[in-house]
Amino acid sequence: MTEADQESHPPKTDSGDESDEESEVLEESPCGRWQKRREEVEQRDVPGIDNAFLAMDTEEGVEVVWNEVQFSEKRDFKAQQDKIRRVFDNLIQLDHPNIIKFHKYWTDSKSEKPRVIFITEYMSSGSLKQFLKKTKKNNKPFLLKAWKRWCTQILSALSYLHSCDPPIIHGNLTCDTIFIQHNGLIKIGSVAPDAIHTHVKTYRDDLKNMHCISPEYGRSVTVYVDIYSFGMCALEMAALGIQGSDNGNHITPEAIQKTLESIENPLQKDFLSKCIQTDHLKRPSARQLLFHPVLFEVHTLKLLTAHAFVRNSSILPENLADETHLSKMGPNQVMLEIIHKDGRDPVQTKYSEAPALDIEKFLEDVKNGIHPLTAFAMPRPPPSRPRAITPELAESVKSETPEPIDIETRMVTSMSCSVRKGEDSPSVQLTLTFRMDDKMNRQLQCDISYEDNSNTLAEELVHYGFINELDRDKVAAMIEEQVQGSMVNGTGGNPPIVQPVA
Repeated sequence: MTEADQESHPPKTDSGDESDEESEVLEESPCGRWQKRREEVEQRDVPGIDNAFLAMDTEEGVEVVWNEVQFSEKRDFKAQQDKIRRVFDNLIQLDHPNIIKFHKYWTDSKSEKPRVIFITEYMSSGSLKQFLKKTKKNNKPFLLKAWKRWCTQILSALSYLHSCDPPIIHGNLTCDTIFIQHNGLIKIGSVAPDAIHTHVKTYRDDLKNMHCISPEYGRSVTVYVDIYSFGMCALEMAALGIQGSDNGNHITPEAIQKTLESIENPLQKDFLSKCIQTDHLKRPSARQLLFHPVLFEVHTLKLLTAHAFVRNSSILPENLADETHLSKMGPNQVMLEIIHKDGRDPVQTKYSEAPALDIEKFLEDVKNGIHPLTAFAMPRPPPSRPRAITPELAESVKSETPEPIDIETRMVTSMSCSVRKGEDSPSVQLTLTFRMDDKMNRQLQCDISYEDNSNTLAEELVHYGFINELDRDKVAAMIEEQVQGSMVNGTGGNPPIVQPVA
């Protein structure tokens, strides 16, 4: 069975021509999908990461980051291997619009120094540190509205990580590991699992970000070390840097206090003070900080509607917000009506009375995570799932043996099936299209005969990591219904079966 994934992401545009040397492929993943290049990237602020290279995802056609962690001895690696698997398996399942995506990992224990290699999303945009420097250099004021939006996105991501079981501690939150895109979307990266800290080189020699490390780090590592680090980042965002730290060296407590005192907004100052308290037990959680008066706002009906639209976009017409649809609405047509139970006249709002709104852009921003809902139940990670197999073992070059089977953790939200018979062939072509719970599409095609069993086909989809095991019976039933229908009609050209999945 061959796969033709249609999961698309916008590729990064290059600002200049790549040299042949930098684009040379040095190594491939066992499956051949990820190709490591010679060019190193600056997105390597994960504690313990030895090397980070630009790589190509040949399936999606986008650039990614190839991260490498080297262990000093094989016995150290073997002692930590099970813990590494558990942590990395859970990191792959994380899915939040404000967290850099963790795609894949594998291990290489053949070489003298064993490696853990993992693939992460590549952020072509600059870091928050770079943005703040440019803003300060250009003498541009930093508006409170933008500061609130950024803080909300970062706290939404931290709340997501801290709600894992067990909680995932970022451990390396600085303005260098927070990235901002041109549309204002914030993404935090470099989630640093403790499993790669124990037997690798330390990152504490980098003194430029020591002020972001909480005082209790090393004695007590809890989710509140992230709150302290976030508070320092939020302080730098509010003041465009720490006063007296232009050289980037060690920042004194006096400089931090002086910067905090320079904040004029009393609510903003109270918010920052709570985050960077010395006593970690007195720091609020990420969820509590989202309800602080300086950040919390009652969500508008516009935002609630946009989130409802995005969540149900898979079952709504794709062109519902198109200008062609809106142009059919006359200016005097009623767009909403409030009816009072006490007999008062209803209140109507016409299209001509509604303020102009770039619906497409606003929906795209909501979908990307720029405007998260914080007053309701926050998105939660999936429960930890034990991996049935070990990560694939990779050599320094592509292996001749096939990659061990992966597990699809995403669930199918809707699916379609069609069967078409060839003119001069006894076999028929089966086409399956799946809509996954992360809003991505997956299309699969293969030739089958009428003797093939639908349960066997569905089991094969699970075996090769195309669908989750929990979707197996639903997919098998859909295939069986379509194949049987084509046999009755004798054409093999039935309209495709489309089924939403509860």
